[in-house]
Amino acid sequence: MTEAKQEPTLTEEVAPTPASDAGLSINDITACVSIIDIVTKRGAFEGPEMADVGAVRNRLAAFLAAAKAAQEPATEQPTEETTEETVSE
Repeated sequence: MTEAKQEPTLTEEVAPTPASDAGLSINDITACVSIIDIVTKRGAFEGPEMADVGAVRNRLAAFLAAAKAAQEPATEQPTEETTEETVSE
């Protein structure tokens, strides 16, 4: 007989798992920018809120651009071949 797993309640402590302890990834931040874009198109924010939402979205997008630029040189390191010429006498 299998027991049904019970979801922890708000008062119970949940042991950290590798997935929950990992923090944010670039994909998470990219998803946040996409979510902001989608809910903005759907009219989820009122006018006065738009400046704050837009500022956060722009900071996240700038972070993603900087992270992408920082990763590009690391993946495209040129290999230099040095040749030694020997002179015969």
